[in-house]
Amino acid sequence: MESKQLPSVMGKLPSVVAAKLEALRDSLVQALGEDLQALVVYGSAVRGGYVDGRSDVDLLVVVRDDGRAKLEAIGNALLLARTSARIESMILRGDELQKAADVFPLLYDDVRSRHVLLHGEDPFAALEISDAHRRLRVEQELREARIRLRLLLSEAPMLPRQLPGAVARKIKQLRSPLHALLRLRGREVDDGIEPVMREACSLYEADAGALLRFEEAPQAAYDVLTGLLDAAIADVDVLEV
Repeated sequence: MESKQLPSVMGKLPSVVAAKLEALRDSLVQALGEDLQALVVYGSAVRGGYVDGRSDVDLLVVVRDDGRAKLEAIGNALLLARTSARIESMILRGDELQKAADVFPLLYDDVRSRHVLLHGEDPFAALEISDAHRRLRVEQELREARIRLRLLLSEAPMLPRQLPGAVARKIKQLRSPLHALLRLRGREVDDGIEPVMREACSLYEADAGALLRFEEAPQAAYDVLTGLLDAAIADVDVLEV
């Protein structure tokens, strides 16, 4: 089977990773045929911020048939891609996408805003997502992050060197719910980590500079992050959509 070249936006990936992604696509097309509805790359590989050796390539595999034989037929290819190039695949069935929009609204928004279609037809083009479902998911993710931050700080004295990295991961995880909250509040901003954090800090009167200097002063960044979360949670509690 002749391999088609990846879209030009994928040129930012290291050549080895891009080659593995091409090989995975070709393997899935060959194994599934018409049962492969779409292949969609999203996340940092498309949005920006991809770091070779640290970042994953996020791939949605949308299938028409998720029977055991079909899944077993693609298992080796998915495992090889994950272990050799950090290509992390999520398998969805095409007929469940709209039904799951109430529980995955932020994921769907994130994918729909910036993605690359490697195969098939865009499964997100006609999806409808409710603002009420967005609001609920935003609250869930913000509250979960606030709970986990308490444990993070309690462990910080025993593991001080891990605090900067832990704060950085929390900032990364909060990009999506804060971006969604900003949009619900009528504030359109680029979905990159720094623009989202700066706009959220502006809205909730937090120190964006201290937050983004987490490597230099992680404890100060932690304090800003908790204050930002408390303000955002209080806001989403009263948000009417």
